[in-house]
Amino acid sequence: MGSCAPAPRGHAPAAQPGIVSLNPCTDAVLAEVADPGQLLALSSYSRDPASSSMDLALARRLPSTNGSVEEVMALQPDLVLSGSYTAPATRQAYSRLGLRLEKFGIASTVAESEAQVRRIASLAGHPERGEALVARIEAALASAAPPKAVAPIPAVIWESGGIVAGNDTLIADLLRRTGFTNFAAARGMGQAQVLPLERMLAEPPQVIFAAGNAYAEEDRMLAHPALAGLKDVRRARLDPALLWCGGPTIEQAAARLRAVRSAH
Repeated sequence: MGSCAPAPRGHAPAAQPGIVSLNPCTDAVLAEVADPGQLLALSSYSRDPASSSMDLALARRLPSTNGSVEEVMALQPDLVLSGSYTAPATRQAYSRLGLRLEKFGIASTVAESEAQVRRIASLAGHPERGEALVARIEAALASAAPPKAVAPIPAVIWESGGIVAGNDTLIADLLRRTGFTNFAAARGMGQAQVLPLERMLAEPPQVIFAAGNAYAEEDRMLAHPALAGLKDVRRARLDPALLWCGGPTIEQAAARLRAVRSAH
């Protein structure tokens, strides 16, 4: 049985394509740079507090999709944005049906995130909005930068299950830019390695950013009572939603890191 490309939607000019986003990181940027009428659907991840990187109320007002080929095709988009991995069968289906697919990896630096913002804004037909968002990001980082000649503060990002952030991650770049050093990386630990409670107690940094769900069984050690006995160590909550996605999330992360550093 043959397949055919979807018929033109007819309700958006070519310069402002109708877009479906299948990734929470592209969701967050797209919501900033596209017209509401262009947002045919964002990913269902953005409606879930555990995986969203944008305003939940906004995400829940906008159409969403679980990302099946059939569901996406029914929306008749001009463009589909996804993460770096898309199943080969899905890619082939999109190609066969004439759908344009643009993939975006996880940004590991601010510069990579800003490049993605510009690319998404250009794809949406609003490059000037991408430049405006980049300017906001740069302003937020400038505001969060530490005073000159102030020594960086050793800090650890302690995630669910005791996982730490490696140096080649966006949050590590943000730590550097806001006056911290990556404590785990300085001790030879890489991305997603586990820092046990015992080692944290024996050799703590000056700041522990607990980036887990306080109600989850695996995250109880992030708030273990023994941590309260650490002297000269500040413990601070860091929303896990601020760890992975760039774009507008950088503004929030920079503000949080600045607030903790200023209070140290």
